[in-house]
Amino acid sequence: MKNKIIFFSSLFLVSLISFSQSISSSPYSLYGLGSLYDSDFGAIPSIGSSGIALPSDNFINNRNPASLGYLSLNHFILDIGGKAIATTYQNSSKTEKRNNFQFSHIAFAFPVTKNSGFSVALKPYSSATFKITDLKLPILNSQESYYVTASGSGGLNNFDFSYGYRFGSKLAVGLSGTVLFGKTKDDRSYLISKSTANINKETSYNGVRATLGAQYKIDSTFTIASTFKVPSRIRASKVQSVESRTDGIQTIFESNVVSDTDDFYLPLEIGIGISKRFKNNVNMTIDYEKSFWNDTNQSELYGNFVNQDRFALGFSFRTKKDIRKYWDRIQYGVGANFDTGYLEVEGKRVNNAAVSFGLSLPIENTFSALNISYSYGQKGAISNNLIKENYHKISLSLSLDGIWFVKRKID
Repeated sequence: MKNKIIFFSSLFLVSLISFSQSISSSPYSLYGLGSLYDSDFGAIPSIGSSGIALPSDNFINNRNPASLGYLSLNHFILDIGGKAIATTYQNSSKTEKRNNFQFSHIAFAFPVTKNSGFSVALKPYSSATFKITDLKLPILNSQESYYVTASGSGGLNNFDFSYGYRFGSKLAVGLSGTVLFGKTKDDRSYLISKSTANINKETSYNGVRATLGAQYKIDSTFTIASTFKVPSRIRASKVQSVESRTDGIQTIFESNVVSDTDDFYLPLEIGIGISKRFKNNVNMTIDYEKSFWNDTNQSELYGNFVNQDRFALGFSFRTKKDIRKYWDRIQYGVGANFDTGYLEVEGKRVNNAAVSFGLSLPIENTFSALNISYSYGQKGAISNNLIKENYHKISLSLSLDGIWFVKRKID
């Protein structure tokens, strides 16, 4: 059973990684650094992507670095994941369907002492892959319109180093250092009357960010937690070519010109969460996060960055009738989340809402597990030239636990 689970899940994950260049095709990827990516580890996707207050006692919790203070001694955990997404895009005039596969993450965690743990993780941070054809937009202070055709690719990667330390049995604190790096390519064509302008741009980004976290156990069943993501600056430079064509006459304004461009600013983000376990083996998690995008004073040609609120609720449970029976050790999860979004286009928020459920299949008598979840969500709306996304997402992650540095009892 164990070997079959590992073989088929590994085969699926390798397939996802091979398609990892097709991370997203959302039209909202043309804003800022692209669509921000949700890369949650273990069973977290099945509980609405909540879990700020969950300890990392048997899995890697990327929601809060303080959770690493609860890693079990001598247990080393490797977690790798991917997603398959089917999306339907709708506006007032047409509907389009797209499927893509996404590499989600690869992470490794191990205890440093009996009260502390360390993890390293690589995952996508944002995706700027999109394609828009003949989008009609009004010219300001005019009765005329122009048409935009655009395509983009690339995105940013997130490389994390995290450390958590537990003081006694109640308080744990943690720190994450994040390196963000990557490139985006943006090709746009503007048609105004009989004139066409083409702008081809490749932008390189790099920056660092810190996250602070804490977890406090009120008692053995109730934990409260918080996270604090420090505002940061993502430096940018670009290589750009600009040309126009009118009545068959081509004019080149720039050709592969290297220059600095506007840096991108990530906001202060604050999160709070609770975790409550009930007597019937049900665990409830609730998260709330606030991102202060207004304070970054950034805007886009077609939209503005606004403060963002995110709510998440999840429930997980095991039957535990007989731990010697495989089916009684399976963990089930269900959850929901709502995100107001950080973009406002023509006065309309690009929000996101989703529901999810899933299960964790244990692999033998270890912390190893195959985590499978399904979620359905909606993003955006059909109004004011916006696009509505309806998506079905299957997330799969393989969490492998190994016990190291334990002396043999029998030679």
